Amino acid sequence: MSTAEDTRRVRSIEQYDVLMHPPRVELSAIVELAAKICGTPMATINLITDTEQHQVAAYGFDAAICTREDSMCAAVLGDDTPLVVPDARLDPRFQDNPFVTGVIGNVRFYASHKLTTLDGVVIGTICVFDEQTRELDESQVEALGTLADRIVDVLELSLRSRELAASNERLSSFAGRLSHDLKTPLAGVSMSLEMLRERLEALPEDAGWLLDKAINSSERMATLIDEVLSYASLGGALVIGPVALDRVLDEALDDLSGRLGGVEVTREPLPVVRGDAVQLRSVLQNVIDNASKYRHPDRPLTLRVAAQVQDDRCRLEIADNGLGIPEAERERVFAPRVRLTDDDLGSGIGLDTVRRVVQAHGGTVGIIGTPGGGTTVWLDLPV
Repeated sequence: MSTAEDTRRVRSIEQYDVLMHPPRVELSAIVELAAKICGTPMATINLITDTEQHQVAAYGFDAAICTREDSMCAAVLGDDTPLVVPDARLDPRFQDNPFVTGVIGNVRFYASHKLTTLDGVVIGTICVFDEQTRELDESQVEALGTLADRIVDVLELSLRSRELAASNERLSSFAGRLSHDLKTPLAGVSMSLEMLRERLEALPEDAGWLLDKAINSSERMATLIDEVLSYASLGGALVIGPVALDRVLDEALDDLSGRLGGVEVTREPLPVVRGDAVQLRSVLQNVIDNASKYRHPDRPLTLRVAAQVQDDRCRLEIADNGLGIPEAERERVFAPRVRLTDDDLGSGIGLDTVRRVVQAHGGTVGIIGTPGGGTTVWLDLPV
């Protein structure tokens, strides 16, 4: 009959979602390390439900499932940890166990350490064993406990990652619905204002100014809604493949053509990198859009895009001759909602989106000054 502790154990194991999947690389590496540290030919991670023992990673033999009644580890879940048994044939807890008697195995040496979750639930063990009798020294016993903690860390990290992914998916879905719900009435307002301006031939000066201001405000609101949606959607799951940066740059420039009229763009041939084409296009769009917004009042805007490849990395640079960013502020501008001016040109979301996407690609991003004045945004990406 299952006890309350069994119920808690089963729930904890279920949330880690490991029983029905192939062994995880990290867990397999830990059990191999345990065997080598302890000098045993075999090691395993056992998760124990109310009815079964699941070997979710094993070294030196093929992982399997057995009944809880046959499990050596299940018999000592309530005992102190770590547990070291030089010869299981001489231990009353194990001498009749089928893993010892030859029915299933011929275990002689057995050592284990319980796996305890952050909530204090014992979900199983890491154990090392041998068909020969042996002992462990103090450092080996201590290492077994350290590895038990690392196993729980791996399981917790995987759980938190899945929870974060689910949260991001819900956030993205919510942002999409919110964007649609907000933009529908906003589009009606913008269209009505445009029609009003077209139909009124002679507007008083103040009325014309107010209409222009209302139209501009609605356009900025639509842009902000798009940026919020992009911020919620980007930086999550990547669709990785070869990405031709030349093509991505072409698409970004085409999308921003309305803002780049008369802008001189100088470009060098760009390499192919590994990444998500859609998200990398968003990165270039955000950087180039920022350059178009923050032009220097005394000179026409120019852009230069170049890249250098060294070993397996690509450094991409997008340089402008605009207002520039003070050196003391170049790290801060990548934080969410940071704006260096009080104008209404930006939302403070774009560069944080850039940072999130580049980091999700295993890259880095930064800002330096352009010689002669302006801003150069550099990206370091895997080729």
